[in-house]
Amino acid sequence: MLAFKTPGYNGYSIKYSPFYDNKLAVATAANYGLVGNGKLWVLSIQDNGQITPDAVFETQDGLFDVAWSELHENQVLTSSGDGTVSLFDTTLSRYPIAKFQEHNREVFSVFWNLVDKSLFCSSSWDGTVKVWNPNRQQSIMTLRSAKDLSVKAEAVQTDRKPPLSSNKPTIENPASDCVYQALFSPHDASTILSVNSASHCQVWDIRQPSPLTLDFISHNGLEALACDYNKYRPSVIATASVDKSIKVWDLRMIPNINHQFLPHGNKIGPSPLNKLVGHDFAVRKVTWSPHASDALLSCSYDMTCKVWKDYTDDRAKFLNTVRLRHGQALVNSFDRHREFVMGCDWSLWGNGFAASTGWDEMVYVWKAT
Repeated sequence: MLAFKTPGYNGYSIKYSPFYDNKLAVATAANYGLVGNGKLWVLSIQDNGQITPDAVFETQDGLFDVAWSELHENQVLTSSGDGTVSLFDTTLSRYPIAKFQEHNREVFSVFWNLVDKSLFCSSSWDGTVKVWNPNRQQSIMTLRSAKDLSVKAEAVQTDRKPPLSSNKPTIENPASDCVYQALFSPHDASTILSVNSASHCQVWDIRQPSPLTLDFISHNGLEALACDYNKYRPSVIATASVDKSIKVWDLRMIPNINHQFLPHGNKIGPSPLNKLVGHDFAVRKVTWSPHASDALLSCSYDMTCKVWKDYTDDRAKFLNTVRLRHGQALVNSFDRHREFVMGCDWSLWGNGFAASTGWDEMVYVWKAT
């Protein structure tokens, strides 16, 4: 296990570089992201096992997510509490080389398209998902769904503009639900998966005039915080929620938005392919392994990271056999963090290695499997 401390800044997200086997990018925020500055850390793992900073960029507001560019090995995207998405070049100092500002609230996730590498997307607490090209200041497309008033009570109407994270008091966006994460499919350049605070999991096709193609309640009305596509099975996804569970879904088993068989106002939604339970608090992040079709990594507010084995792969003939083996799903649990674990990622290069960061100002690189 390797460790690095980000003094004064609490970790929110961590990503391995797709170009270098020893580089990490970490998004952090001062004062737990409530108020204050942020810092982007670009770290290198040395041959002697030490983790050293290659570059550090200070920002005016806390950073909530980070994504490496798929076009340039030295460029990193960040999402910020002031509603901006910034592109940094790690060979330069101090300032971003590009800034994209259209969101009205905190930007909580960014993701670079792995297929069409000229696109990336961002999601925000303003209820929108935006698609960008790094060469344009304006977004290419904005995706927004109507607020689900059946899941929770409507916010109090107000004429005041929704404040950013550095301002108080905060209010719920009355127009739409917070989109906690959005990402492109690794199998289709035009498909985006997102989850929001109304428990909705949504699939968008940006080629269509009506992009929303699939919309279902994933966690019984409770906030869905994270999602990810399986890297080997194009129709399989995973979602994580404040209900302490991770659910595995096969999108082929869920009716599209034009052919719903569930009754109107249904608060439960369809049944998942598998449900992984083991965290004690909300699951903050979930990600499928780039090396195996049945391995997942998750991190939680219970201060642990967990590695899971999903037995519902294509070799499973009957779901009954899966239920008999549910106790074997938890493979490993990493408990060195002393605060909420906010971000985790698999190494693209070393099979079985993972990295995590949390509010304890620590970055750990450890053997997951």
